[in-house]
Amino acid sequence: MPQRALQSVTDPAEPFRVLVIDDDPGVRDYMEALVSRQGYRVFLAADAEQALSGLDDTRPDIVTLDVVLPGMDGLETLRRIKERRSDARVIMSTAYASIELAVDAMKLGATDFVRKPMTPEILRNAVAAALSKPSPSREFAATALPAEVSAAPLIRIITMNGFTILDSEVARQEPNERRFIVKSPTGGEHEVLVQIDEEAVGYVERMTRRQLPANNSFWTTQAQRLLGDYLWQEGKVPPTRKLTLKDVDRDELPIAARWQS
Repeated sequence: MPQRALQSVTDPAEPFRVLVIDDDPGVRDYMEALVSRQGYRVFLAADAEQALSGLDDTRPDIVTLDVVLPGMDGLETLRRIKERRSDARVIMSTAYASIELAVDAMKLGATDFVRKPMTPEILRNAVAAALSKPSPSREFAATALPAEVSAAPLIRIITMNGFTILDSEVARQEPNERRFIVKSPTGGEHEVLVQIDEEAVGYVERMTRRQLPANNSFWTTQAQRLLGDYLWQEGKVPPTRKLTLKDVDRDELPIAARWQS
């Protein structure tokens, strides 16, 4: 079966190349229209086979990659792209996302996650933010941080909708607090406080019959999930720079029951 050639839809002087991989032709056309207006050269692919077969010709600086594709899925496609084009910045797109999926994608070399359907602003911000970062050469490359935070132990960097979440153990943190640095797509940095509600701690203890006090690392992952979900759903930093973790999803209870600090 002959390989299908990728379609180049624009040819401006701007050297940046963007490869859009999505099985929905409407989404491809929409993203092409948005990205090409920024002056980039755009290539379209309907699936992993088409994208990978033309990768040496397209040499993309940016790849927007749908998580759900026919045949090879987005994570495996990401892995293969990074094997061949380690310098490509890959933005994953999906209607559904979780911290776990984001972490898996970041480990494979993804630069960001954007939510579908995406607004023009979200897509433009994600592409601009990706281009502003150095070409990824190793997992979780360090980001410039305020002096009082940069000395703290780095746990992980996650990006969602163009926002970067840095989980850092800050010295002034209370047992029932988790502080995160959120870098917005426009470059601003904000400290966001997530408080662990006593009722949430009590609920987990009653349901699992084990104690996981508020200073346990289990609550760090739950606080990070809450913040990630907020950024994903709202597309902005909390106006008060504060969230409260009031409950825990029942699906998390088996994890809590087996949690090893």
